[in-house]
Amino acid sequence: MIVISKPYIGEAEKKAVLEVLESGMLVQGPRTAELEEKFAAVCGTQYAIATSSGTTALHVALLAHGIEPGDEIITTPFTFMASVNAILYTGARPVFVDIEEDTFNINPDLIEAAITPKTKAILPVHLYGYPCNMDSIMRIANQYGLIVIEDACQAVGASYKGKITGSFGTGCFSLYATKNIMAGEGGMITTNDEAIARRSRMIRNHGMQRRYLHEMLGYNFRISDLHSAIGVVQIGRLAEFTAKRKANATYLNEHITSVITPKVKKDFDHVWHQYTIRVDGGNNRDDVVKSLNDAGIGTGIFYPYPAYKQAHLVDAGYGDLSLPVTERIVKEVISLPVHPQLSQSDLETIVTEVNKL
Repeated sequence: MIVISKPYIGEAEKKAVLEVLESGMLVQGPRTAELEEKFAAVCGTQYAIATSSGTTALHVALLAHGIEPGDEIITTPFTFMASVNAILYTGARPVFVDIEEDTFNINPDLIEAAITPKTKAILPVHLYGYPCNMDSIMRIANQYGLIVIEDACQAVGASYKGKITGSFGTGCFSLYATKNIMAGEGGMITTNDEAIARRSRMIRNHGMQRRYLHEMLGYNFRISDLHSAIGVVQIGRLAEFTAKRKANATYLNEHITSVITPKVKKDFDHVWHQYTIRVDGGNNRDDVVKSLNDAGIGTGIFYPYPAYKQAHLVDAGYGDLSLPVTERIVKEVISLPVHPQLSQSDLETIVTEVNKL
């Protein structure tokens, strides 16, 4: 089976973990500080704050910005549920805006109409590693005095007009095992705002700056140095991994002819966390997935339901919402392997089997 994703774990990652174990400093120690420094450098921000997951990074970032019950946060319905759940954790209400058909990201032309007096922030998601149109989003945010919290969990190293994701507003990243660089599990917040950085560090650690002096309500969202040690090694592989993903995606785009393939617009630098085709018209997606799986090609459906169709959102009153582009796209998308460990033979097999559809 050509798997849909495959974490790279080399000797350097193993050695880094053993060094932490031997040091006895296991949680939020020197390897975490090193990871934060290197991550900030990648994103071009002053600060990076490591957390236990991408989900907790989003949760902490929202809290650090003062989001509270009754606030409204504009976001996309086509995303992993963590983007939406983090909003709900704060007691705020997600407001869903439909997506662009060609990028799968939030449609900035529809954002302004969704703004109300309760709107406090826009939370765009750089889905699959494709950056959102941040010029339009930042213009709207600045005009209305809104916070921007970027869900860049799938988009480490992506950029829009040369500016790295996570550096437009407050960025949130995931270091989960299948991400472009990983730590097994973990998250990161990036910001140029010292006050947001300080509050984020406190919230992730029970509201403390000084040991046992709790200045605010906080959580145990710390990352271990075991995870951070892996992340430090992986971040050194980011350029290599990204180049390989781009080369793999280019090959697939040049050779797949039977389905709708992803295209990248000028000024958008895609890092290909997922390579996502669309099956429409006369093809049944379930049949396509079965055919590819039977041929030894792993696939993923990211994501089969709009966020507002999930049970807890329906219970919260979103049951009658309908966003036509999202509801069409969720029935068409299939992600194919694009990870750096694919061989040329793997790529040729993927092309051959997809073109049989």
